[in-house]
Amino acid sequence: MRGARLARPVILSIIGLIFVAGCAAGGGTVKVALQEWSVVPDKSEVTAGSVVFEVTNDGPNDVHEFVVVKTDLAAGALPVDANGVVDEAGGGMEVIGEIEDVEVGASGTVTLDLAAGSYVLLCNIWSDDEQEAHYQEGMRIAFTVK
Repeated sequence: MRGARLARPVILSIIGLIFVAGCAAGGGTVKVALQEWSVVPDKSEVTAGSVVFEVTNDGPNDVHEFVVVKTDLAAGALPVDANGVVDEAGGGMEVIGEIEDVEVGASGTVTLDLAAGSYVLLCNIWSDDEQEAHYQEGMRIAFTVK
């Protein structure tokens, strides 16, 4: 009987450590809707760690992409070329990951290991037919990792 009494605190301690380790891992899942002309995540911040972005193109018309950029620049102040497309090799920012060419109604997933800091979630498509950069049309939003 004495062994059973000693085992209980040990088991509870192990369960507590597993819980704390799980909480410390951070990250999580962010659902993102791409629309004309916005990027709409279901949350504006997550904790550092492995973050799964589940992205859906809600349309109604255009193919979009989803790009995660680490930067201290404001969402609307990223370096762009003459057409208004973000220069993904530009100063003051680092592209962490992306999902290219998400058709209307389609979805994609990307898992990224994100450190604490400021990010921008954006679509960086240039449309030759419409002569428009989706980023300049407003497809960008600030995102925080704590």
